[in-house]
Amino acid sequence: MAIGVFDSGVGGLSVHRTLVARFPAADFVYLADQANTPYGGRPGEAIVDLTRAGCERLFAEGCGLVVLACNTASGIALRRLQQTWLPGYRRQLGRPANVLGIIVPTIEAATGLPWEHEAERRGDKVEKLDILAVFSTPATASSRVYEIEIDKRRQDVAVFSQACPNLAGLIEQGASREALAADVAAHVKAITSRIGRSPDRAILGCTHYEIVADLFRAALPPGTPLIHQPQATADALARYFERHPEFEIGTGGGRRFLTTGKPGAQSSLVEAFWGGPLSFEPA
Repeated sequence: MAIGVFDSGVGGLSVHRTLVARFPAADFVYLADQANTPYGGRPGEAIVDLTRAGCERLFAEGCGLVVLACNTASGIALRRLQQTWLPGYRRQLGRPANVLGIIVPTIEAATGLPWEHEAERRGDKVEKLDILAVFSTPATASSRVYEIEIDKRRQDVAVFSQACPNLAGLIEQGASREALAADVAAHVKAITSRIGRSPDRAILGCTHYEIVADLFRAALPPGTPLIHQPQATADALARYFERHPEFEIGTGGGRRFLTTGKPGAQSSLVEAFWGGPLSFEPA
């Protein structure tokens, strides 16, 4: 069996690249739903349907585990799929199968606490708040998943989300560095104005944004820590495989890249991030 990595487009390559480095012998199949990207402005039911279709395609390719390398899919669709679709589909397949997301590992990294931990509610006044900015798609921001889940675990962390409606699309289109830098700077300025000061830390809450992480570093005050979802996801997946030896992840180091959109070479922006030429097969 292989590890499947699913995203609405090329942003999930940031997670995929880190997973490949962590599990070099494993077989991977990457699926980009570029025919329907971006997901961030779509209705919730549409996101659920598209994510389910992507998972089905990856399971059909022989994947045993699918990682949703997309915050929008993880925040909107994952729980629904795990609870209402996956149990029956797993019985239909007759083999181990699961779908995991990237939000849980990110929240664990942001809080320094395991997902199962919930803070004891106390009336004590918090002396100093850690201001955490989350840059994300509109759908992820509207879900308030980061605000809700981090507040359950840490009352000394205040989360502010900044929706970036156009950024994922600009990255998919291979926009110029100047256009990308201007968009990133505008969102950093907007959230700083809303908070009243610069954030102490930031989460790039869309995997596309890792491709332009250097632009976020340039727009934020020097030294502002970024919580990187790819590394948090790789760490969490390593722990998952330790607990679930029933998942065979392959030993041939296979690498396939599929797209529902136009197959072929990707933009120079994406290839520069990936570190070499990258071509997608039709899904």
